[in-house]
Amino acid sequence: METIFALGTGPGRAAIAVIRLSGPTVQQVLIDFTGAVSEPRAVRLTALRDPENGEELDQGLTFFFPGPHSATGEDYAELQLHGGRAVIDAVLSALSRRRGLRMAEPGEFARRGFVNGKLDLSQAEALADLIDAQTEAQRRQALRIAGGALRREVERWRAAMIDALALVEAELDFSDESDVGSFDLARLRLLLEQPLEEMRAALKDAPASERMREGFLVMILGAPNAGKSTLLNALAQRDLAIVSPTPGTTRDMIEAHLDIEGLPVTFVDTAGLRDAADEIERIGVDRVLERVVTADLVLWLSPDAQEPNPGLASEVDVLRVATKTDLAPAPPVWLGVSAKTGAGVDALLKEIGQFAKDRLGDGSSALVIRERHRSAVASAMACLESALVSEKDLEFLAEDLRSAGRALGRIVGSVDVEDVLDAVFARFCIGK
Repeated sequence: METIFALGTGPGRAAIAVIRLSGPTVQQVLIDFTGAVSEPRAVRLTALRDPENGEELDQGLTFFFPGPHSATGEDYAELQLHGGRAVIDAVLSALSRRRGLRMAEPGEFARRGFVNGKLDLSQAEALADLIDAQTEAQRRQALRIAGGALRREVERWRAAMIDALALVEAELDFSDESDVGSFDLARLRLLLEQPLEEMRAALKDAPASERMREGFLVMILGAPNAGKSTLLNALAQRDLAIVSPTPGTTRDMIEAHLDIEGLPVTFVDTAGLRDAADEIERIGVDRVLERVVTADLVLWLSPDAQEPNPGLASEVDVLRVATKTDLAPAPPVWLGVSAKTGAGVDALLKEIGQFAKDRLGDGSSALVIRERHRSAVASAMACLESALVSEKDLEFLAEDLRSAGRALGRIVGSVDVEDVLDAVFARFCIGK
């Protein structure tokens, strides 16, 4: 296997840059560039020199972690250098010229860790989520799964299935032995009852956990000139959308991604809803109506308490917002805001934050956070429920239990995952 290297920190000017290496020739690379290998897991201050000409490239710190006790399970090292672009380029260039070394592909460090048993597939996915996390709740959820919360539950569920399968296999293979009792379906149900209940609970919470990764979606709707773009700019505290008294100014949907009380919330400014004569504006309205069914919450804006379309309220939660309250007060049951003066904006954000918290939670109890996980758990549940059907031949019952175990194994990557590995690790940046 080749030794790989990559910049593990962001490119550009910074105080420190970290270059990671992993593979069988890491120790030789350290000797070539620094003259020695530091003690395992100990820091060493040293000069880095180009092995080809002896030119000093930088003064930095080196760390060495021998396999298998490393992040990748292989010999692994880090070079901590000054973060100037010229320093980084010089060291990476010198590394790339060494025989047997190559630049890592995106996610290759994490993939080697997975292959060598340092993390399972659910943890690898969560590491990518942790890197992408923009809010406190997203960080909390990703860190929980990266720490092995889902893996531990899957292992418990699979252990119960193995115990159940042992009962069935004993009856199939040793029913004529005097020391093997008769098969007891009630005992089988007792073994599988709790895992089934826990899987149902996990699937119930799954939509919220999946949405946490994507963000709580709020669409801002209303008639033309209701103040939608002005409100979006006030919420985002910057000019994202063009504001004009001319009806139909907004044609395309404009998004703003905000952190509200630690939760990811995406606001979407939309074209004003009306019977548009202009074809381009009409296309914009049609797109809004198509997307609104995917929203978690609609802000219906109106300066004169005009009620939303009757069909809208049946599709999604609607929060009625009276705009331009600097000109006229909000009517009862409407939340009043003035984007011009800022009055009511904080109250609106607090209300949206509560909607988001009710829908998403806070990430501290997340378990099934991806569609792939949800599909595998649902498949395992279906197999277990099939296994518990009365009057079923034991051969078919045993196959149901094996199928349930295989379904759960796909979550952590223990079986049948070659088709998803490339997709999972391709999401990582180079150096992770």
